[in-house]
Amino acid sequence: MKSKSAASRAFDVFNITLMILLSAMFLYPLCYIIALSLSDATAIIEGRVVLFPVKFTTDAYAMLFRDSSIIHSLWFTVKLTVSGVACSLLITAVAAYPLSRQHLKGSGILMRLIVFTMYFSGGIIPTYMVVRGIGLFDSMWALILPNMVDTFLLIIMINYFRGLPQELEEAAKVDGCSNFKTFRKVFLPLAKPSLATLTVFYAVAYWNTFFNALLYIQDQKRLTLQVKLYQVLNMFSDSLDPAGGISATVIPENVKGTTVVVAVLPIICVYPFMQRYFVKGVTVGAVKG
Repeated sequence: MKSKSAASRAFDVFNITLMILLSAMFLYPLCYIIALSLSDATAIIEGRVVLFPVKFTTDAYAMLFRDSSIIHSLWFTVKLTVSGVACSLLITAVAAYPLSRQHLKGSGILMRLIVFTMYFSGGIIPTYMVVRGIGLFDSMWALILPNMVDTFLLIIMINYFRGLPQELEEAAKVDGCSNFKTFRKVFLPLAKPSLATLTVFYAVAYWNTFFNALLYIQDQKRLTLQVKLYQVLNMFSDSLDPAGGISATVIPENVKGTTVVVAVLPIICVYPFMQRYFVKGVTVGAVKG
């Protein structure tokens, strides 16, 4: 085996060092926030929390989840994410397959119209009036329907279908499959990497729903987790514990750290299980076509 040159070894050392530094830069804020949420108030005030919790305590989490509305918001956000991802994947896949077929008449015009929506939208006020006018106001569908299909993700899915061999469709037609059966039995099972990628993107988008929830939701039981946590942060900006309770061991910094952990931890836990599909789905869907 041919040994590496000194320049090559130096380059490897530089790359490894750079990756370690970048990883530390990205991981430290998350570790610090987690440590902040699990540390004693006195240790935080004295500035002794750096990387690991000091005087481990879960009082901030107890205070946060003592409010039953947090549980309602968490459950509503889970339902929103699951329902939204299912609907978005279905519509995106069903729309992408025919648009990926070369024999579809008018596909070029349709693609131009779809790409047009990436740069121009109807605007906040017209969208608000439409949502209110068709009776979606204060419902979960007001957070799903206006943004059900992401144009960029639709294009990724279209290119993924285009990258699959044309012979698969021809063989299915010879076996007597209809267009829908060809899509359902042949192309959809082969699109699992791309669907997994889309699942991650859509799940993050629905889980982090904030602005639309502020516009369209007034029922406190239908507030998304992000909006509810925003309200909690505002509540603790002026006083330690307006509702009374364990304020002696909890300060606003505790609560801020806890809200961040509660908001991001579910997505962080799901991502490793989808990661093996993620790179493949993005690269194949982005370069083929």
